[in-house]
Amino acid sequence: MDGIINVLKPPGMSSHQVVAFLRRTLGIKRVGHTGTLDPGAVGVLPICVGKGTRIASFFLEEDKTYVAELTLGIATDTQDASGNTTDFNLDFAISPGRFADILSGFLGEIEQVPPMASAVRVQGKRLYELARQGKAIDRPARKVKIHEIHVNKIWPETEDELRFGSRVLLEINCSKGTYIRTLCHDIGTRLGVGAHMSFLARTVSGPFKQEEAFTLEEIETMVANEDYSFITSIQDVLSDWQKIIVSGEGERRILNGNYIDFDLPDNLVVGSQVLIVNEADHLLAIGEIQNRGKLVCQPIKVFG
Repeated sequence: MDGIINVLKPPGMSSHQVVAFLRRTLGIKRVGHTGTLDPGAVGVLPICVGKGTRIASFFLEEDKTYVAELTLGIATDTQDASGNTTDFNLDFAISPGRFADILSGFLGEIEQVPPMASAVRVQGKRLYELARQGKAIDRPARKVKIHEIHVNKIWPETEDELRFGSRVLLEINCSKGTYIRTLCHDIGTRLGVGAHMSFLARTVSGPFKQEEAFTLEEIETMVANEDYSFITSIQDVLSDWQKIIVSGEGERRILNGNYIDFDLPDNLVVGSQVLIVNEADHLLAIGEIQNRGKLVCQPIKVFG
């Protein structure tokens, strides 16, 4: 039972609770997620099982796509709807054009200060642990990248301008480590009226899409019927990676963690990562092309 499960996380569950649920349901201990999703958020949460846990780090680097609802005029201490109100602005009117101009200023590389409600460690402590103790500390800003940001809908639809309580549905494609709640908060700050994230759904995480995800109820039913087709194999998840086929001495070297230096495709360069399989197409390892006076393929994750 090795691979990745594309889970459709429900609201109200933490990523760790989803992992615990799948450990019980599948009856195995080697289960882990590829990056947390807020308890209040819904959407794609890739879960690694068995040997799949060994490739979790490859997905942490992947871009994500979110659909978020931003509510104007109210700022909170958690930057989302679960927090206490810190700013309340009833008297403003913003044209759609000005809102679009402000949004465009967040495209590209930006800096974000992680929210106190996040799991980031500062001085050895997770920020959310300090927040529960009523503490707030200085946090260093981090660079993230917003590739695309689109307005999908504005409520109420009958208004010509955005006012107190207006809700904007945004679709955001961004780099790893981007805090959407902080993006919503910062948009409100730049507009000068305050805002918070009132809803969040992750629709894409690397190669995983929301429309292909399984609910926990579906997974539970399939396991009861001994149907494990919801687990995607490591090879299928990494299907766009180039393969190197080895046999004989090459296979033995790879399984022992040693590099190979023969029959490497010409298009591979230093730093390229590949799947190493045997002649039966059984995955042996993930390899990386390295320069040791000549190009070699060094296994960095051996599966056996």
